[in-house]
Order: sequence, then structure tokens, then C-alpha cells
Amino acid sequence: MNFLDAAGRYTKVAVTLHWLIATLVVTQLVLGWWMIEIPKQPVGVRAYWFNLHKSIGMTVALLVLVRIAWRLRHPAPSLPAGVPAWQRRAAAANHALLYACLLGMPLVGFLGSTFSGYPIKYFGILLPRWGFTSPPLKDFFSAVHLGFAWIFMTLIALHTGAALKHLLINRDGVFWRMWPRASRGSAGPRIRTSQF
Repeated sequence: MNFLDAAGRYTKVAVTLHWLIATLVVTQLVLGWWMIEIPKQPVGVRAYWFNLHKSIGMTVALLVLVRIAWRLRHPAPSLPAGVPAWQRRAAAANHALLYACLLGMPLVGFLGSTFSGYPIKYFGILLPRWGFTSPPLKDFFSAVHLGFAWIFMTLIALHTGAALKHLLINRDGVFWRMWPRASRGSAGPRIRTSQF
């Protein structure tokens, strides 16, 4: 069996969502660290970048919900039989934590914005406020948002490192099953995994 077979690859929808979300997440992380250094005066410049960050974050959350819905109906392909059980468990845990960050980070960011007193716009469209102005709550959710960022970057590094290990060391085809245009090659026998 080669890893271009239907059983060995993610669906085109899953691959597209993965890379679209990954691109947006990297953009968000870079933008998030950069924009906090923008001076508060003049107000419009900082507000523009913060609103863009919020808009992309809400888009990521929506795309992740679509990806989860798709994943529930289209399970992940099996891992090669040679992958040790502890690595399968680690992969499943890392994926679950990545999804938690993908949903939790935009949520706490939105909550922080809700309590900031500033308007929340989705690509220029004013959204209703769900909270009240509360600097302590804003600071709390902003701190949680920042904590998520550090955890998220660690998980992304582990995920990327594992993918590169499969590409460069194991050479078992696992890397290529999520690549948009995979090369041909043997992935070996497979076992079902519960990784999300």
C-alpha cells in the first residue's frame, strides 16, 4: 500500500483546513506579539491591528469547528504499525491539546475584548458586546490568552518536530499524508489510532 491510497491520507478537505488554519495561526502568533508593541497613540493604528487580530481569531475558531465536524465524519488515517504505542498516545494528546488551544485561545481573547470596553469588530462589522467594562476581568482574560500563546507555541513545536521526525528519520509516510501534494512511497501496515 502507498500513502496516496485513500486509507493512508487525510481527505482534501482536511488537508485544506489544516494548512489554512496553520497559516492563520502563524499569522496570529506573529501579529499578536508584534501588535502589543504598537504605541497607543495615535489610537487608530493600534485599533486597526487589534481588530484584524480579533477578526482572524474568530475566523480560526469557526474554521476549527468546521474541521472538528468534518473529522467526526472522516476519521484520521491509521498510523503505520511500527509507531510505538507511547508515540500514538503522545500524538493523540498533542492533537487534543492543539484543538483545545485553537478554540480556547480565541474564546478567552474574545472575552478579554468584551470586558475591555472597546468595540469588537469582525472585519469592520460591529458585533454586540456580551459583557461590561471591567479592567480586572479584561486583565485576567488577557493573561490567560497570553498563557495559551506560550502553551500553543510549545505544542506547535512538538507537532512540527514529530512531523519532521516522520519525514527525515522514520520515513514512514506519516508526514506526507497531510501534505497538499504527496510523493509516492510505502507507509507500511497500519493500525487504527484514536488521535483526534
